[in-house]
Amino acid sequence: MSPEYVADGIFSMKFDVFSFGVILLEMLSRKKNRGFHHPNHDHNLLGHAWILWIQDKPLELIDKTFCDSCNMSEVVRCLHVGLLCVQRVPEDRPSMSSVVLMLSSDVALPPPKQPGFYTERSVHESPSRTLPCSENTFSTTMIEAR
Repeated sequence: MSPEYVADGIFSMKFDVFSFGVILLEMLSRKKNRGFHHPNHDHNLLGHAWILWIQDKPLELIDKTFCDSCNMSEVVRCLHVGLLCVQRVPEDRPSMSSVVLMLSSDVALPPPKQPGFYTERSVHESPSRTLPCSENTFSTTMIEAR
């Protein structure tokens, strides 16, 4: 889901673009955004893709099975478009018609900005933290037949 919907319940016209970008990144990496794990950090797939992009290592995100059968410049272009689709601010995301044009031509692509949901989560927190809850004071009466 797009950041504006999760944070504020606002449904924008670019909601589908964000979702498409997530799916595109998942297809390229062959990993799911939800539950993604990397040994060097606790970012999700979007954060990992962004880190590799700014470090100029986009090919490290791409699943190796693409290397044999695809034009790698086209695959990196798909990654670039995916990052443009997952921008935090809806106005920074392209329209779906622009996405189709970007994927089907050699039109120049703008540099992506940091994606939405690019926050490092703490998955190593102690499980001893519990949420407050009510005590179960329900009693059961033994029912016996006559």
